[in-house]
Amino acid sequence: MLLTELVTTHAALAATRSRLRKRELLADALRRVADGTEAAQGADEVEIVASYLSGRLRQRRTGVGWRSLTDLPPAATEPTLTPVEVDRAFGAMAALTGAGSHVARSGALAALLARATSDEQRFLRGLVLGELRQGALDSLLLDAIAAAADVPPKVVRRAAMFSAPSGPVARSALTGGVGALEDFRLQVGRPVRPMLASSAPDVAAALTRFDGAEVAADVKLDGIRVQVHVAGDEVAVFTRSLDDITERLPEVVSLARDLDVRAAVLDGEALALDDAGRPRPFQETAARTGTHDVGSGAPSVPLSVRFFDVLHLDGTDLLDAPAHERLAALDRVAPPAAVVPRVVTADPGTVQQFFDDTVGAGHEGLVVKALDAPYDAGRRGAAWVKIKPRHTLDLVVLGVERGSGRREGWLSNIHLGARDPSGGFVMLGKTFKGMTDETLAWQTERFRELAVNDDGWVVTVRPEQVVEIAFDGVQRSTRYPGGVALRFARVIRYRDDKTADEADTLDAVLALRT
Repeated sequence: MLLTELVTTHAALAATRSRLRKRELLADALRRVADGTEAAQGADEVEIVASYLSGRLRQRRTGVGWRSLTDLPPAATEPTLTPVEVDRAFGAMAALTGAGSHVARSGALAALLARATSDEQRFLRGLVLGELRQGALDSLLLDAIAAAADVPPKVVRRAAMFSAPSGPVARSALTGGVGALEDFRLQVGRPVRPMLASSAPDVAAALTRFDGAEVAADVKLDGIRVQVHVAGDEVAVFTRSLDDITERLPEVVSLARDLDVRAAVLDGEALALDDAGRPRPFQETAARTGTHDVGSGAPSVPLSVRFFDVLHLDGTDLLDAPAHERLAALDRVAPPAAVVPRVVTADPGTVQQFFDDTVGAGHEGLVVKALDAPYDAGRRGAAWVKIKPRHTLDLVVLGVERGSGRREGWLSNIHLGARDPSGGFVMLGKTFKGMTDETLAWQTERFRELAVNDDGWVVTVRPEQVVEIAFDGVQRSTRYPGGVALRFARVIRYRDDKTADEADTLDAVLALRT
C-alpha cells in the first residue's frame, strides 16, 4: 500500500459524520492492506496502517516537534512513500540520542518529507502533531477491524482489553482471525486497559441505576490511577494511560513486595496524604508521579496507595469474576490500610451518610459498584457510577490567550472543548478562573510546547491536554459551536493521567443543559 491511499481515506473520513460510513472506510483500508501485501511485511503493515488510521504514530515519542514542521522541503511530484517506510523513518528518529541527535533527526525528517507529495506532507504533519481528528476514535477502529476481518466485534473488543494500542489487535485479527485474537489475555507484567465509571449528579440518581440491589460504595480518591503487577519480587506500576512509572513510586513497589502473593494484578490509586490522612493538593501527587528520579533518599512527598480491585491472583484471572468475589480476594491479600474504604449496603441513607463523611474528609466523592459485575476492562459502563459533590467535566484545551494586566507575559484564558463522538472537539467557552500563579507558569510552558499556531493573541494548541473544570451549570448559547456554554467555569486541575480521547463528550455536556 502507498501512503497516498491513507491520505485519501483520511480525507473521506474527515468529510463524513456518519459512523457507519467511517467504519466502512476504515474497514476497506484495512482489507486492502491485508490483501495487497506480501506475507513478509503484511503483518507489520497492517499494524502500522491501523495506527495511522487512528491518527497516531506507533512511536510514543519521536523527538519531532511542531517547530521542526514549520518549514517543509519542496514536495515530491509523484507518490512513492509507503506506510512501512514512514514507520521505519520515525522509528530511526526516535532511537537517536546524545550529541548530534538533533541535527541527525532534522536531516532524517527533511529526507522523509522530501519524498512526500504536498498532500502527504500535510498528512504526516498532522500525524506527528496529533491533528488528524477525522473521527477514527479507538472504538470505531475496533468495529472496523471486526468488519474487515469478518470476526465478531465482541472478540475484537475482548482482545483490545489486553493491548494498549489497537494496531496489534488489527494485525492479529486480519492475519489470524478469531484464533489469534483469543491469544490476547491477561499477562502479569503487561498492563490492562482500566475499567471506567459513568457519572451521576447525586447519590439518589446513582442508586436508581441499581434497582435497589446491594452495592459497594468506594471512596473516590483524588490521586493517580495505578495498576500494580506483582510476579515474585518483580513489581511493575502502570498509570491509567498504561505508562510504566515503577521507578517513580518506590513506596508502592515496597508495599507490593510485602504482599503474600506469588502473582497479582491490582487496581488502585496513589496519592499524597497529610498526617491526618487527608489528601494533600493534587499537584503534589502529580509532581511525584511525573518525576523520573526521586533520588537516593526518601521522596520529599511520600505517596500512599489504596487498592480497590484485583484482576489476577496467583495464577487465576479474575476479570470475569463478579465484583463481590474480587473484593473478597482483595481483602484477603492486601492490608486494610492499603484498601480503599468501602461500605456494602442497599440502604440509600447509609450511602448518603458515607458520601457526606467522605467529602467532609476532603476526598472527591464515591464510586458505586454493582456487586455482580465483571471487570469490564477499557469500557465505561453502568456497573461503576461516580458521584462528586459538584458539576465537573474533563475537557480538552484547544487554545489559550495571552494574559494582560497582572497576567501579562503568561498564557492565561484557556479555550475549552468537549469531544465530539463523530470526531474532533467542540468549543464550549473560555475560562481564566481558578488559576494560581503556579498554574499560570506551568500552563504557559506547557501550551508553548503544544502550540501549532500563534496569531499574536490566541495560541492554538494540539488538542492533547485534559483539564478538569468545575461549573455551576450548562446554558444555551449561540456564541459557541456546540450551542451551549458553561456557567462560571473554573479550573480544578490539569489531568495528565487522561488522554484527549477520554475527555467528556458533547453529548454528556448537553445532558446537563438547563
